[in-house]
Amino acid sequence: MPSSNPRDATRPPPDRLLTEIADYVAARHAGSDEAREIARYCLFDSLGCALLALSFPACTRLLGPIVPGAELPSGARVPGTPYALDPVKAAFDIGTLIRWLDYNDTWLAAEWGHPSDNLGAVLAVADYLCRRPGSPRRILVGDVLTAMIQAYEIQGVLALDNAFNRVGLDHVLLVRVASTAVATRLLGGSRDRIVAALSHAWLDGGALRAYRHAPNTGPRKSWAAGDAASRAVRLALMAVAGEPGYPSPLTAPVWGFEDALMRGDAVTLARPLGSYVMENILFKIAYPAEFHAQTAVEASLRLHPNVGHRIDDVDRIVIETQEPARRIIDKTGPLANPADRDHCLQYMVVVALMRGRLTADDYEDAAAADPRIDLLRERCEVVENPRFTADYYDPDKRAIANAVRVRFVDGSATERIEIEYPLGHRERRAEGIPLLLEKLARNLRSRFDSARSGRIEALLDDRGALEAMPVDELMSFWTEAQA
Repeated sequence: MPSSNPRDATRPPPDRLLTEIADYVAARHAGSDEAREIARYCLFDSLGCALLALSFPACTRLLGPIVPGAELPSGARVPGTPYALDPVKAAFDIGTLIRWLDYNDTWLAAEWGHPSDNLGAVLAVADYLCRRPGSPRRILVGDVLTAMIQAYEIQGVLALDNAFNRVGLDHVLLVRVASTAVATRLLGGSRDRIVAALSHAWLDGGALRAYRHAPNTGPRKSWAAGDAASRAVRLALMAVAGEPGYPSPLTAPVWGFEDALMRGDAVTLARPLGSYVMENILFKIAYPAEFHAQTAVEASLRLHPNVGHRIDDVDRIVIETQEPARRIIDKTGPLANPADRDHCLQYMVVVALMRGRLTADDYEDAAAADPRIDLLRERCEVVENPRFTADYYDPDKRAIANAVRVRFVDGSATERIEIEYPLGHRERRAEGIPLLLEKLARNLRSRFDSARSGRIEALLDDRGALEAMPVDELMSFWTEAQA
């Protein structure tokens, strides 16, 4: 971290975590063949989720230049819109669209989150670099896949053993850290510039989880990742411009991240950085539901044919789940808005049992007005199954199990449906990918005609050609007016 201040020579070397991440990113680790294969599905699935989010005014009102008229003709494009923006605001918009409906890919461990949130920064920087006047080179989709694999790995491996949620911090701080590292490299930053940028990402501290929990649950949880991605791009631009870094943002006594925010616990990498996270990423395929509830929703849908016509006879709904689900989505009492409902285990189970479906529209006020939903929520009994919790934390299983059984007032009951792995899990990849492509097709047709949708779907068929495509050409397929 060069500086004009000679006293910097007396500083300690940078925190080890900073240099481990910077060394990995600077080496341009391209990931395994499996990781690159999965990354292209993650890319297109995330962009499809962004298109679907455009149907929701609460999301679209956040998009566009911060002040009217501040667009850039050569700026980064925002999928499904006419906007061309500076890369900082474009990162916010892209990240917000991808994350809005809680339908993008997921990672669960001691911490949880959505590694595709990093695409806000990656795509904004890549498209900007391709389109800026006098750009020395065009970033290829292959470069984006490499950046994705790296960002997913940084966020996911940090999440394995570091439970930021237990001290009240939100997981989007990992989006800021991962995106800062890869954005700095994409912008041409050296290994030392990546270290400097990362020091600022940790010095930023972390957003509080208060906006994800009652009584504060609200739509900020859907734009928090976009905010983290935009901050990452800003820090990367500053670092590349020469802003000095700081050696011990994590380990400084009293003032550092670990003492100030983690109660003295060290922040560590649980395993060497490679492509483990991308290889094991969890896709949200069937329903936009918080991932700890995915198998509960699937079990409820299987029970719907035997329950949907007997809703008035339900006495009790027994839901067995893992400890993290108990902690974050086991909710009783009033639910204030869609952001509250899509993180309520009981709400999701009840709607699936009643309606035989769970869509983004089922979280809206009109759908939630059915008085039977709250009546049945009161009849839910949520219990932790210790085996489910153990299998959740087992790195060789990474299960996210739930079981559901419905008991009726006449003493009869349905069978107990237990599902260990959700549809988007690596264990069900062969079953899930065709359905993921169906999800992509639906999302594309929510915004584009069949001809445009078909051209985008065809891009997935030839990985070699896709990786060799400049990013600005790819983004032109996803903008409001195709170039």
